[in-house]
Amino acid sequence: MRKNIIFIVALLSVSMVWAQRDQERIGDASNADGSQEPRKSLRQPKTKKKKPPVTDYKIITIKNDTTYQDTTLTIQKDYKFNYLRRDDFELLPIHNVGQTYNSLAKREERDHILPLMGARARHFNFMEAEDIRYYHVPTPLTELYFRTTFEQGQQLDAFFTVNTSPRLNLSIAYKGVRSLGKYQHALTSTGNFRATASYSTKNERYKVRTHFVSQDLLNEENGGLSEEGLNQYLGTGDFVGQDDKFADRGSVSVNFQNAESILLGKRFYLNHEYAILKKTDSSSTALSVGHIMDLTDKRFKYDQAAVAPNNLLGESYVATNISDNVALEDFSNQVFVGFTNKWLGNLRILGGSSNYNYGYNTIVNQVNSSGAQINITNRIKGDIYSVGGEYKNTYKGFKLFADGMTIVSGDFTGNYFNAGAGYDLNEKYGIQAKISSTSVAPNYNFLLYQSDYVNYNWQNNFDNTETKKIQVNIKARKIVEVEASYATISKYTYFTKNANSAIVPLQASESIDVLKVKLSQGLKYWKLGLDNTVMYQNVEGGDQIYNVPEITTRNSLYYHDHWFKKALYLQTGVTFKYFTSYKADAYDPVLSEFYVQNTEEIGGYPQFDIFFNAKVRQTRIFFKVENFGEAFRQNNEFSAPGYATRDAVLRFGLVWNFFL
Repeated sequence: MRKNIIFIVALLSVSMVWAQRDQERIGDASNADGSQEPRKSLRQPKTKKKKPPVTDYKIITIKNDTTYQDTTLTIQKDYKFNYLRRDDFELLPIHNVGQTYNSLAKREERDHILPLMGARARHFNFMEAEDIRYYHVPTPLTELYFRTTFEQGQQLDAFFTVNTSPRLNLSIAYKGVRSLGKYQHALTSTGNFRATASYSTKNERYKVRTHFVSQDLLNEENGGLSEEGLNQYLGTGDFVGQDDKFADRGSVSVNFQNAESILLGKRFYLNHEYAILKKTDSSSTALSVGHIMDLTDKRFKYDQAAVAPNNLLGESYVATNISDNVALEDFSNQVFVGFTNKWLGNLRILGGSSNYNYGYNTIVNQVNSSGAQINITNRIKGDIYSVGGEYKNTYKGFKLFADGMTIVSGDFTGNYFNAGAGYDLNEKYGIQAKISSTSVAPNYNFLLYQSDYVNYNWQNNFDNTETKKIQVNIKARKIVEVEASYATISKYTYFTKNANSAIVPLQASESIDVLKVKLSQGLKYWKLGLDNTVMYQNVEGGDQIYNVPEITTRNSLYYHDHWFKKALYLQTGVTFKYFTSYKADAYDPVLSEFYVQNTEEIGGYPQFDIFFNAKVRQTRIFFKVENFGEAFRQNNEFSAPGYATRDAVLRFGLVWNFFL
């Protein structure tokens, strides 16, 4: 504040001096009789200050990949205009915004060497350290995202960043969603707060990036449609011919209306580096040392006022006030040495440690069906130490890269390794090949879980899940883009129901081979555009436990043009979505996980979305009629067994950027 006051005072002083000099020039121009001759203006006409291009508003990832603020309107922007704010082609949303997603392709977690927190169905919108972005902007930048929800509520994502100096950037953002939903007891209320800072010294030897994130993701749980509700929804049994009566989804019966789950998380992250040798015009070599710290605290809670009346979840130790509460504290540190040379490339050697503490506050003593006493511990905690490295280089146009990490000491074992090469013929054509190998322990909730429900208590010693994968990406923008991968998975872990209808964690004894090919193509002719995405998947050895649709497709036909002397850019059309029927995983509310089932199929039906999008200056406006075809008939499709898909609905939203 003091610097700002000094700057304003100095600016006013200079303005007064300049005005006085102008007045003196006027006096010098007078004639001897005191009159003034006509003269040309001494002041130059004001020129409008040129605004910085949008390419100057830089967005930087944790891996130092840099893009810029993109204010264009494309069909890809339409695909990303959703709750997650990323393309959800491989996901199938449950009926309310902010709920979980079923998977049309199994989600691949980022590389890690320690088990992950459970409740993965709640993690689709949970922002990990790799999801946080840092910025460098010439002027303050604001972005506002808004979209309507189902019934009462709204979505909002507000973001602001500023460079207080060329070396210091600050940003703050909050993403909030609240949606009542159309079905009973389906409220969602989520919040993601994040704040970042990045700084470099004047000589650019020391650089630091840091962020703080606080998140709370709450969902009311209704256990899906009850047996009566399924008949109401499908118009079967005693409800044949009564489709109109249950068009009001709030009247459809659900399994229970007294439970909710919430995932809470806080994280402080620090990444700083000091250059011992700095790369200059005269020197092609640089040497640096750095430190990365990640302090993460997560907590998952499932609360239910009373036992479900239909005993869907089995017996319980208590009849009321059911409360499951599990926490994970993870404190990790990495130190690294970075070496850069024009000819040898970029090399980074890492050494790390992690202190983990997962579990509960009580020990469970159970008697199994054979009468034997079972003691279930309350904690998995300890320390691990790891080493690893990263390498990047460009040789004769080939982009070479590799990275890996392995645990060298601790109660867990784990490692990952990636290596590959890419070659770009030009901006439109290129190819990349990559091989990878991972070995990591199953997530913590496979190893240890406690609950007030009797069936949800276990302690296991599973082997590491091992995955070997080869992947090829081909880029030919005017023809097709291909992503193809072949993976072999050993000791795959999954949840399923046993003969007593109790959820249990299991580990596959046979390996699973997965072939996945995704084709993307965008064509434009005149003012028409056609965008196609098709995915093919084939599974060998895991037909009963690794269930995915064979074919998934999304096709958009649209019209685009500039109107009103190019003041408005219009984009309107229809999107067709389809996936072949398959035995989709079912959702369990206590674990907040999906589990394998092989009795009910979903899919095999088309879905149409009609969209009207427009861009006015820096504002993108979106109108969409979702699942348009269901407006003319009763919707009786599912996103997961017992969980309905979304009905036809008109939704509105916008993304608005301010460049100050």
